[in-house]
Amino acid sequence: MTKMSLGSYPHMLGFEQLERLLERTAKSGNEGYPPFNIEQVSDYAYRITLAVAGFAEDDLSITVEDRQLVIRGRQAEDMSDRVFLHRGIAARQFQRSFVLADGVEVGAASMENGLLHIDLERSRPETIVQTIQINKRGK
Repeated sequence: MTKMSLGSYPHMLGFEQLERLLERTAKSGNEGYPPFNIEQVSDYAYRITLAVAGFAEDDLSITVEDRQLVIRGRQAEDMSDRVFLHRGIAARQFQRSFVLADGVEVGAASMENGLLHIDLERSRPETIVQTIQINKRGK
């Protein structure tokens, strides 16, 4: 089976960047940790919620790098004299990334009951009608 690209469609002009974006998303390699939800809270707003139990606000960082939302978590090493008989709660670091479309901006972030909420808003598209003048060629 031949892989079709957006450039293979003659009516799809200038979508090379979208194709690269899709490939980057497919290769991002996000593991299943931490689990997350994505909600559409209105026509132009979204919320990403990550389950980050055990992480404090200072253990987390949220950045936007090249249209990619990146959430990183790293807990400080526990140097106490605690002896675990069973350790089933992971204290591992993580990185989760989400590719943002043009016009999607990251708003506020908040923590509540072990959940990190990140609000996103998409700008409302403007309807633009452009008339192109047809120039007459000189004879």
